[in-house]
Amino acid sequence: MSELSPLIFNLALILIVAGVFSLLFKWLKQPVVLAYIISGIVISFFISHEDPGYENIETWAEIGIIFLLFGLGLEFSFKKLMKVGASALVAALFIILSMIGLGYMVGIFFGWSQMTSIFLGAMICMSSTMIIIKVFSDFNLSSKHFAGIVLGILIVEDLLAVLLMVLLSTIAVSKNFEGMDMLYSLFKLMAFLLFWFILGTYLLPTFLRRMKRFLNDETILIIALALCLGMVLLATQAGFSSALGAFIMGSILAETIDSERIEKLILPIKDFFGAIFFVSVGMLINISSLGEYIVPILIISLVVIIGQMVFATGGVILSGQNLKTAVFAGFSLTQIGEFSYIIGALGLSLGVIEASLYQIIVSVSVVTIFATPFVMKLANPAYNFLDKRLPKSWISFLNKYASGARPVNQNSLWKKLVKDMTTVVLIYYFICIVIVYFSMQYGYPLVQKWIPGINGSLIFATAVIVFLSPFMRLIIIKEDDSVEFAQLWKNSKVNRGPLVFTIVFRVLMCAGLLMYVLFHLFHTNFVIAFILAVIILMIFIASRHLRTRSIAIERRFKTNFNEKEEYNDSMSPVTKGFVNHVLERDMHLSDFPIKPYYSIVGKTLKELKFRQHFGVNVVTIIRGDIKLNIPNGNERIFPHDHIVVLGTDKQMEIFQKRLEEKRLKYLNQEESISHEVRMRQVQLEAGSQLIGKSIRNSGIQDDFGCLLIGIERDNFSMQNPDLDLDLEEDDILLLIGERENIYKISNL
Repeated sequence: MSELSPLIFNLALILIVAGVFSLLFKWLKQPVVLAYIISGIVISFFISHEDPGYENIETWAEIGIIFLLFGLGLEFSFKKLMKVGASALVAALFIILSMIGLGYMVGIFFGWSQMTSIFLGAMICMSSTMIIIKVFSDFNLSSKHFAGIVLGILIVEDLLAVLLMVLLSTIAVSKNFEGMDMLYSLFKLMAFLLFWFILGTYLLPTFLRRMKRFLNDETILIIALALCLGMVLLATQAGFSSALGAFIMGSILAETIDSERIEKLILPIKDFFGAIFFVSVGMLINISSLGEYIVPILIISLVVIIGQMVFATGGVILSGQNLKTAVFAGFSLTQIGEFSYIIGALGLSLGVIEASLYQIIVSVSVVTIFATPFVMKLANPAYNFLDKRLPKSWISFLNKYASGARPVNQNSLWKKLVKDMTTVVLIYYFICIVIVYFSMQYGYPLVQKWIPGINGSLIFATAVIVFLSPFMRLIIIKEDDSVEFAQLWKNSKVNRGPLVFTIVFRVLMCAGLLMYVLFHLFHTNFVIAFILAVIILMIFIASRHLRTRSIAIERRFKTNFNEKEEYNDSMSPVTKGFVNHVLERDMHLSDFPIKPYYSIVGKTLKELKFRQHFGVNVVTIIRGDIKLNIPNGNERIFPHDHIVVLGTDKQMEIFQKRLEEKRLKYLNQEESISHEVRMRQVQLEAGSQLIGKSIRNSGIQDDFGCLLIGIERDNFSMQNPDLDLDLEEDDILLLIGERENIYKISNL
């Protein structure tokens, strides 16, 4: 009899225990992440770290981290980061920096090393996206204004967490906390992120569009996994973590139209491997030694809860929100979650933190996650307390600060020109730097190996210049063709000097990069290199072929970059500009699906009087693929409609309660007797009232609501018998109907 592989045995044990505890925690209405951690603690009694099969679990866990980060990348997208704006960025940076500092001081207080204290700060500085989304859903808070602020902060935190992991790896390996090595690592990280994001945005959406007819669910799943693991390989080859590569590819695919489809397909895989990762987290906890760390666990738990309350509230206020929004947002972020485990696992793998810290931080995570719903319920009393106790002048100042925090005067020609020009120059110049860096680092040695000497240098220089040409042309003249540039040039001669300076400055930037290439390859003097660089740039500007090529490249990038957003806008009931406009007035839009049992079904908007009763306005009714924008009062509400409503938090809350009243009444009703339609045989015995009657006059259909579809008589079957056929003794009737009605017929 063959022995079972330890890999299969360990996997079976993990899944069985995790399955049991996940059902238990679902019944207890607790996050399933905690179920996996508890499962890991239980399994640790059966599988020790010294067992040969434990390496298999570590491998599964590493795969789990890859797919967790890939899934987060699919949900993240750089477009979302741009949309949440400066306010979420300010709040997230303030929270992270403050909590890292607080965690560092707590670590030093406990007598831990500097490296351990830094990792402690990193592990407590970010909240759990998974837990917050679940709590918002359970408490029906997703439509609240502060919920949108919190989700924006979480988006920024996800990206900063990935960057933080890379920086911590660099610090741990080099043992340096400052200096040029740190700046170089940061530049290398940003270069890697931006290069692959730009290249992926340029190539992937086009590839998926052209291959669309071949992409069924199976194929697109395999391609998505291949892209994810391919980027993991590239990231590890470049000296970064596998998690970073997975996150980058997820964020690139998030910009495609197929992102939701990929996310749906990848979800079971992410859940499967993610569960194994969280179980492996629990396996690192040693229950017998937890009593030694009870004091640090309790202190750090309090530090997380109170620190996040204070710093998250302060960060949201700094970002330009009013006190009420800030308090509710701050009280929502009082837990640590999945990134804490990943950063802790990173510290363990690098050997820079002790196993005890990992046990402490997982225990803190469990405590803070359990406490989250109770802390969130304290937000309203805390706000009422502050509103009463703080001086009125402070409250007034905070509200004015919030209302004035959004930028105005966006229509300035100079401001728009400088903003657009800076964006274009930075993006394309960065691409040029990356091309030069990778070419010099990897391409030039290869060319010299095959074609040594001056000939190899000339061929290589020509190739590099050809690759640089479309981007340098866009840097120099892209914004010079803009409406703002032409308007400023025409409006006043005073503007012409600064405008010419912007052109000269961009030419010098490009010339400097070309001179670097020429210096490195041919060791020319400064004057000759400068003259050659300027001549090359003039050729770039004059070339019609290059103009066409550069425009095509930019158009393709813009099309791919905006493809998903334009598609979503076309499907959206309202424009993005309208959404931004109402947000500035403390109002927002919410989508309410209409269930068939809602009391408003079948009534017109005029009869319902939403504005008079609740103060909300129906902006759009979505009915299948049809959108009824600004519907009139005679429009009726039908089952499965989606109504998009405009209003404040308070108005939305009252409106939602009105809808939920009917739902709760419906759900609380006892189940009625099942009226399933069945197929049964009934034999006509002697004395039956049906014998001698025709099928038409028997009343089987009219009186009993049943359908006679066949008769068996004398071992002969008749299907769909004639309605004038008389029924005889011992006929076997094949009836379709409700069970009770068939029973009545058999008793006739």
